[in-house]
Amino acid sequence: MPLAPPDLPPLVAAEAPTEVLPPVALLEPVRPPQPPFVPAPAHVHVHAPAPAPAADFRPLFADAPGLNRVGPGDRWSDAWGVRTPAGQPAAALPAAGQDPATARRPLTVREVGLVRAGLAAVEPVADRATAHFFALLFLRHPELRSSFPAAMDVHRERLFRTLLAVVRELDRPAALRATLAGLGRSHRRYGALAGHYAVVEECLVGTLARYAGDRWDAEAESAWRRAYRMISSAMIEAAEEDARTSPAWWQGEIVRHERRTRDVAVVTVRPDQAYPFRAGQYTALETPWWPRVWRHYSFAGAPRPDGLLTFHVKAVQAGWVSNALVHRAAPGDVLRLGPAAGAMTVDHAAGRDLLCLGGGTGIAPVRALVEEAAEHGASGRRVEVFYGARRAEELYALDGLRELAARHPWLTVRPVLSGGGHAGGPLGGELLAGGLMTGELPDAVGRFGPWTGREAVLSGPPAMVRRGVGVLLRAGVPAELIRHDPVGDPAAV
Repeated sequence: MPLAPPDLPPLVAAEAPTEVLPPVALLEPVRPPQPPFVPAPAHVHVHAPAPAPAADFRPLFADAPGLNRVGPGDRWSDAWGVRTPAGQPAAALPAAGQDPATARRPLTVREVGLVRAGLAAVEPVADRATAHFFALLFLRHPELRSSFPAAMDVHRERLFRTLLAVVRELDRPAALRATLAGLGRSHRRYGALAGHYAVVEECLVGTLARYAGDRWDAEAESAWRRAYRMISSAMIEAAEEDARTSPAWWQGEIVRHERRTRDVAVVTVRPDQAYPFRAGQYTALETPWWPRVWRHYSFAGAPRPDGLLTFHVKAVQAGWVSNALVHRAAPGDVLRLGPAAGAMTVDHAAGRDLLCLGGGTGIAPVRALVEEAAEHGASGRRVEVFYGARRAEELYALDGLRELAARHPWLTVRPVLSGGGHAGGPLGGELLAGGLMTGELPDAVGRFGPWTGREAVLSGPPAMVRRGVGVLLRAGVPAELIRHDPVGDPAAV
């Protein structure tokens, strides 16, 4: 389904929606003849050490009971009593009097203004407008209902956030291309086909015509159709290019499930084929208990020779996927994984000292980056890790980090507790037994500054990340050297 929230890379002190709105019937992925290739991020020098070749994994559990297969005849489609059409919808066609080349040209300033004005008019009634959009979609195409989760409130919110994100970048070609490429690639895991974009276009135009009020006329409709077709063309091209080297999704068997606290589990997964990623990235996971519901989790370790993947999951209130992964999942269960995404990666060839802030389960990608730094060799660089939690028992990864620090003198680990009851006051500053500090994690980092010239990564609760970015900027870290997870994304729970 086009125009779903993008899997955007972590930005510098900026928010970005990341979860993708599921489109239509999903198809079984075709295993590529060779493991997919993962290009290095743009900021990595060409002379950086090449990653080790990925192992070739043979699927071990294609017939596992409870496997969350989706497609014609799956249990989710049957539950809704609808049948998936054998073919795909007709492909989107250019508007009357408009050739394909014209549809791909950048919008004019006038057209951008019309699109933004229409969306601004809809924003005060976004809840009703998105509900109307999905009502039109399911009324006209009831076979698509089974492609969505039962609860649609989150998806309605994400649809509008995605529209806002894309429209904001209509006059920023480079940023728009990156956003749309991510959208197109992400939609592959939902089985989006080129023809589905025409279905969405008509429902979107019908919704705007109803809720944009006096901002909607023939000229506005023409601008929206031009914008939509430019967007959909870029997404389709990105999806087709990605399909040449990568499957739409992977299936992964849980081989280890460890409860570290009452609400935190470390889950180890064996993918059914080679899974390429880098430390600092994340993926989307789907469980068999909540079909069509995907949530984002960071990899908690660097790529390893046996190909296993590790995730740290905290069960949060009303978190369907997180609670299932912590309290219900067990070895032998099968998950589904989207492709790796995110740009919170580190250029080890640059040799900059690294500063890492990890709050709660946000320590997962930090741990992965530390492991990757150890594999590349420090070469004189320093790595400082600030690890925060409310209570000492919630520092579940501290022992492992201290073991790494004992083996690598370039690594320093500083645990910080933010829970109340300490003499350090609201800003903390008290040093407890075992090297534990008190106070909010960003404030603790600020007390050890300045951090001029450091490269920094942040991962954890949105409030911590926002505040931490401000502290780092004031402590001398250049904005272009600060990377963090997407902020404020409800899909990450």
